[in-house]
Amino acid sequence: MGTELRAVLDLVTPSVRRSAAALWRPEGLRERYARYLTEMHAVLRASVPLMVLAAGRCERPSRLGDYFPAHIEEELGHDEWLLDDMATIGLDPDAERSRPPSVQVTRLVGPQYYWVSHCHPIALLGYIAVLEGNSPSPALTGLLAERTGLPRQAFRTLSHHANADPGHSNELFTLLSELDLTPEHRLMVRTNALHTAAALIDLLDNLSEAKP
Repeated sequence: MGTELRAVLDLVTPSVRRSAAALWRPEGLRERYARYLTEMHAVLRASVPLMVLAAGRCERPSRLGDYFPAHIEEELGHDEWLLDDMATIGLDPDAERSRPPSVQVTRLVGPQYYWVSHCHPIALLGYIAVLEGNSPSPALTGLLAERTGLPRQAFRTLSHHANADPGHSNELFTLLSELDLTPEHRLMVRTNALHTAAALIDLLDNLSEAKP
């Protein structure tokens, strides 16, 4: 399944990359980065609760049941890092955290609760594969600091994921290759991955096109 999912995502990754490149263009970048932090916090604060939900629906012991608790440990507190990044650039973290999520965020994150609660926790791997498989280049942090004039500590969360996510992504694809999945499980992972990619593109495009 790992090789199969990589082939599927290879078809949509160029579109994700194009949307990300438009987001990071120099004009108006400082304002867009502030909005990006708010949107990413809305996404990331759901990551651990989603994996807790998925872990609770897994058979234990099992490879999948062991994966989620381990990944939870790796992701704990990253939403708080984003609040720190917000404070560094002069945003009020409490005010930003209290904002209702955008339609684009709910379209990306919301279906995961359905997949896990009403289908099977394996489907969540399609979501994780897309998010971690489209991490930014480690060089992006320096470029953004230069383009925005913001201090490097304002990019702590982005920098961490740029360096850590490729390894996490490889681990996930290895797991998918080793799991004995039914045709139904494979379809769930593929379908959710493609939906996630489309929703991520929509979120990035909305951020890129929003007026200051």
